[in-house]
Amino acid sequence: MNKIFAKSFFCLLFSFYFLCSSCCNDAEKANAIKNSKEKDAHGADLSIVSKEPIDTALYNKKMRALCNFDSTGKWPVKAPYPLAGALLPYNRIVAFYGNLYSKKMGILGEIPRDEMFQKLKQEVNLWQKADTTVHVIPSLHYVAITAQGAPGKDKKYRLRMPFSQIDTIINWSKQINALTFLDIQVGHSSVKEEVATLEKYLSMPTVHLGIDPEFSMKNGEIPGSKIGTFNSDDINSAIDILADIVRKKNLSPKVLIVHRFTQGMVTDYEKIKKVPEVQVVMDMDGFGEKYLKRSTYLRYIYKEPVQFTGFKLFYKNDNKVKTSGMFTPQELLQFTPQPIYIQYQ
Repeated sequence: MNKIFAKSFFCLLFSFYFLCSSCCNDAEKANAIKNSKEKDAHGADLSIVSKEPIDTALYNKKMRALCNFDSTGKWPVKAPYPLAGALLPYNRIVAFYGNLYSKKMGILGEIPRDEMFQKLKQEVNLWQKADTTVHVIPSLHYVAITAQGAPGKDKKYRLRMPFSQIDTIINWSKQINALTFLDIQVGHSSVKEEVATLEKYLSMPTVHLGIDPEFSMKNGEIPGSKIGTFNSDDINSAIDILADIVRKKNLSPKVLIVHRFTQGMVTDYEKIKKVPEVQVVMDMDGFGEKYLKRSTYLRYIYKEPVQFTGFKLFYKNDNKVKTSGMFTPQELLQFTPQPIYIQYQ
């Protein structure tokens, strides 16, 4: 059974592997940091949904601080205020990515569970120490639907993981009071069709969604033979489903992660919906030298603003011999905007 468990980096150069991929006002910034803990939206139990309405003044203050008080007008992005209980920008999410069938897909699945828990805790502590103004939440980011190199029975070039494995990941998350993200690689299927299969999980308060355009093959190519793409309609279909779940189940906003590392992976970004029920994170994917990753962040994340931003770090590929190594929390906090979602693979 062929499986694609891969991420690739493209910044002048890209590669694939298969298995199972500022301007700042100092006085304002100091004041924001001083008051940052006034009404943080986190609690001891992530499943408890806050019913307190958003304090818009505090929300605006935190958004400006998150964007390092960017003076260009791009950031923060204009959007409706989120519903009560929103995770962002009050919390930073630090996630471990992977799949239990593959040790090569990511740290989640590569090492034993308890060792993985301890390593995740260490990363969370490093981020909390680097930025004491934003509460840090751990997360397990599990690839629940994986692109495939073979068509399979339904000719969709994707494989849905068994619900029993999703249940395992959610139970693990509960043990460490973490969020769960379910990630989708659609192959020849569609975002709408695949997200629908996960609705019972997305109806849980602590379960959120990730979608990966890299393996969305619009013209019938084999996943991994080229970099795929999502348009705004694809992304909006996920937003619509999540928003509907939030309304029906009376939940706090869902977080949607969209991976990206090339221009063509996301088209019509201006048409991506901004709704109170969903918080969209454009996650800078890909591995390589620091200067290439920073360039990608500037070109495709900063210059094409959607709402929030994320950044992916690779324990192995970012730390290869004779490379500049993996970004530290302190270095990433200098980015504009500061990534609010950090993923380790």
